[in-house]
Amino acid sequence: SASGKTLYTYPENWRAFKAQIAAQYSGARLKIASASPAFTFGQTNRSPAFLSNFPLGKVPAYQGDDGFCLFESNAIAHFLSNDALRGSTPQDSAQVLQWVSFADSEIIPPASAWVFPTLGIMQFNKQATEQAKEEVKRILAILNQHLNTRTFLVGERVSLADITVVCSLLWLYKQVLEPAFRQPYPNVTRWFLTCVNQPQFKAVLGEVKLCEKMAQFDAKKFAEMQPKKEAPAKKEKGGKEGGKQQQQQQQQQEKKEKKKEEKKAAPAEEEMDECEAALASEPKTKDPFAHLPKSSFVMDEFKRKYSNEDTLTVALPYFWDHFDREGFSIWYAEYRFPEELTMSFMSCNLITGMFQRLDKLRKNAFASAILFGANNDSCISGVWVFRGQELAFTLSEDWQIDYESYTWRKLDVDSEECKTMVKEYLTWEGEFKHVGKPFNQGKIFK
Repeated sequence: SASGKTLYTYPENWRAFKAQIAAQYSGARLKIASASPAFTFGQTNRSPAFLSNFPLGKVPAYQGDDGFCLFESNAIAHFLSNDALRGSTPQDSAQVLQWVSFADSEIIPPASAWVFPTLGIMQFNKQATEQAKEEVKRILAILNQHLNTRTFLVGERVSLADITVVCSLLWLYKQVLEPAFRQPYPNVTRWFLTCVNQPQFKAVLGEVKLCEKMAQFDAKKFAEMQPKKEAPAKKEKGGKEGGKQQQQQQQQQEKKEKKKEEKKAAPAEEEMDECEAALASEPKTKDPFAHLPKSSFVMDEFKRKYSNEDTLTVALPYFWDHFDREGFSIWYAEYRFPEELTMSFMSCNLITGMFQRLDKLRKNAFASAILFGANNDSCISGVWVFRGQELAFTLSEDWQIDYESYTWRKLDVDSEECKTMVKEYLTWEGEFKHVGKPFNQGKIFK
């Protein structure tokens, strides 16, 4: 039955992709449980109910409505495949297994050792990275040779071998295999692009962009990703506490250095899992605003004024004095389905839910969204300030959940309409002429 097959995973998990792509080919109807309430990484997979089915507590994990459970991503992908993917002769299916094993034992260890530090989820070790690069070259050379006379790894069509090896190379191609590095292996890149452009791959992976410039160790990200308990409590003001804090940090640094000395060897398996957990809880995205020139308008400073001082006499004048019309834009948004709005509290949940899902956008946006009217007779609209001149939602997949439920109109910064709207939406008072319903309640995104 359609509801019958569930794959538990965290979002964007390359190991789960193997099963998802196989299901695209075989037509297995697979339900992906990757977000709460169905699945919360670090919680659901530690619950007794989950552990009784999947004793390792790892994902991806598969459960059929007949109670059949599987762990290990390759087993799940195999189960969800059809004969064409598994290899229809004993020779073919053995070769598929050969490449699946090759991916796990030969590709993943060096790929992780090289890529994880560039994602900030593992400490950088020059020796380990250089060694990993050499191993990756060796693997690419083997694949390049094999693909010299072949379109796919086994037989004349896509098999589980291609699906598995592509997924294992995904992070390498996205993060570090820049054109100069991949240039000696044209057959591999040709084959990789052929695969990721098949509709069944595309349905799961989306558009795969090959790396332009080799990513390096991200020290800042690495520091941010360390478990929070290590960080000493930050005091707002300097003074004595500041000194103490520096001392503590110094001691931690020394401890870390010492640990690093002890840990020159390749990272342990357990650590890889922690890395993956970190990866899971932190979907990787490049800063979508990185291409914009620096702006003179300090959004945080305005937000502080708005939060702590009088809106009319302090925050609004500050906003208009400092607003950078090149670097920012102001938009009016209106909820498209007012007739569906029933109870006020449910309508408010729509707004707060959207704000929560846009959490990563906070430092580049500000909004005031207002519910007007009463139960069963209401509407929602808001004024948004974004970094850049485009609607920010399209810049990141994570932000695209809610915005299509609204109509968006860019306001002319110099117009009276814009000045009035900004004033009314930020103070939550005024005529709201364009609405025709009384103010009920407002929510601020900051």
